[in-house]
Amino acid sequence: MDWKNAFDKDRELILATCSKSAEPNANIVISLGFVDGKLLIGDYQMHKTIENLKATKLICIISKSDNHYLRAKGSVEVQNEGRYFDICQNADKNYPAKNAILVKIDEVINLENQKKIL
Repeated sequence: MDWKNAFDKDRELILATCSKSAEPNANIVISLGFVDGKLLIGDYQMHKTIENLKATKLICIISKSDNHYLRAKGSVEVQNEGRYFDICQNADKNYPAKNAILVKIDEVINLENQKKIL
């Protein structure tokens, strides 16, 4: 299994963040897939998530693929203009994008056997 398939476009993902004061937060989002080697996620109504990401720049993401749960950890860039933002803006016509979240994935773990994939 290629781990990137678990984070493909249109996959449901669970994002977990934490504030500077260690207050946890989680959201369910839809992946926009990999662009330029980074996972792209659109922010359409994630107020606390964006606040946390701007403060800590860290994220944890859970996805399921082929009956396997994977956990990815990485660092983020939050952008509200430019090419990545435009992709998010065009991805959902029902909601205007507020930000583009670009995730540089640093680690991937298979949660079933705790095997490190990346």
